[in-house]
Amino acid sequence: MAKGRKNGLYSGISPELSALMRTGWADTERHDLTPDEQAPYAARRRAALSARFPGERLVIPSGGLKVRSNDDTYPFRPYTGYVHMTGDRARDGALVLEPRAEGGHDAYCYQLPRDSREDDEFWTGPTAELWMGRRRSLAEAATVLGLPCRDVRTAVDDLAAGSGAPTRIVRGIAPALEAVLSTDEERDAELEEALSDLRAVKDDWEIGELRKAVDSTVRGFTDAIAELSRAIASSERWIEGTFFRRARLEGNSVGYGSICAAGDHATIMHWTDNDGPVRPGELLLLDAGVETHTLYTADVTRTFPIGGTFTPVQRKVYDAVYEAQEAGMAAVQPGAAYRDFHEASQRSLAARLVEWGFIEGPADRAYELGLQRRFTMAGTGHMLGLDVHDCAQARNEEYVDGVLVPGMVLTVEPGLYFQPDDLTVPEDWRGIGVRIEDDLLVTEDGHENLSGGLPRSAADVEEWMARFAG
Repeated sequence: MAKGRKNGLYSGISPELSALMRTGWADTERHDLTPDEQAPYAARRRAALSARFPGERLVIPSGGLKVRSNDDTYPFRPYTGYVHMTGDRARDGALVLEPRAEGGHDAYCYQLPRDSREDDEFWTGPTAELWMGRRRSLAEAATVLGLPCRDVRTAVDDLAAGSGAPTRIVRGIAPALEAVLSTDEERDAELEEALSDLRAVKDDWEIGELRKAVDSTVRGFTDAIAELSRAIASSERWIEGTFFRRARLEGNSVGYGSICAAGDHATIMHWTDNDGPVRPGELLLLDAGVETHTLYTADVTRTFPIGGTFTPVQRKVYDAVYEAQEAGMAAVQPGAAYRDFHEASQRSLAARLVEWGFIEGPADRAYELGLQRRFTMAGTGHMLGLDVHDCAQARNEEYVDGVLVPGMVLTVEPGLYFQPDDLTVPEDWRGIGVRIEDDLLVTEDGHENLSGGLPRSAADVEEWMARFAG
């Protein structure tokens, strides 16, 4: 929680002001609410989690505010596992699965209730609704989530009292709850692994949300290109702000810090300062994704010639990355090893780099030694969902060493990056960075490119810019 202000202008609250503030308020309890459309899906996810840990109490906190500076906080974003298991976005809450003697679990959710108007907390306290905005009452939350809801202010005492069942908690989110629970770190890590495992295959509702995220992202990319002339007159910040406007208009926010990298900034994998010039004749690498109101995110990258046309060297690099992405996408099939798309893309890039004389061949040897990594650096993709790098804590056998099954959503994003100070490549190659990234849904008979609404080939990118670039 943020610090209070030491130098406030008011010295106290008079009894008369306190009495005035406690009177004259309407009853705003909502009785028209219905269960959220995600509620039955979240219930099935909890049932799957319950089956993994019979006879054990599970505690999954949502998290609280984090201080940005003094008494200012970062925008709140709940722990992903909590969102997935509840559909809820509230702070200072926790999901508890309490084991039943006959098997299975009873689930309930701790929530911060509404402030009472019978004391001064609702307008002076650290979570005051008049400052922070109206919260749902416990009854309202129970209706929307389809879960019994309890006052989180009793959670420490309730959980400390115990139920006699062995307990696991997701660590690093709610220190006060961790402090009163006697749990084992390794066993707690297994709970977090399970929460990641269970997000690997998306249900129909989640796929619908990811479609929304990608569709908004496509519109955001078009917005950015339409305002390219204003970015040329300004900086990368114009691109960032333009995309952010779409993300806030149609979703919750961006799903991660947008990478708006012009010129040699495109060679920096995670360039997020976005304060450089945008110059015709150079490339612009835009890596961005809209996060929906339910916190599912897209993750798409396109690389554009700022002047509308690729130079011969830029096009050569772009075409090599496009070919590598084509090879990687072709490997995204149900039953294929998860690693196959990465290997296919990287082998393609290694072959090109050998052909150009930038690494020593033959291509198979170069790939086995990882020599292409000087110019490719990162892996070729990752799972996608509530987190941009979703399922990150999943067991290796369920993720990187696993196989693709229908319902998985992943990115395929090969790239080539020639650093501006790399003396091993010709001067006119230095400072060129190209990445192409799409979001793929594994289907019963192959895959669907959810972000296929954006052009990918060099010719299509140039034609698209001719139509839309401002």
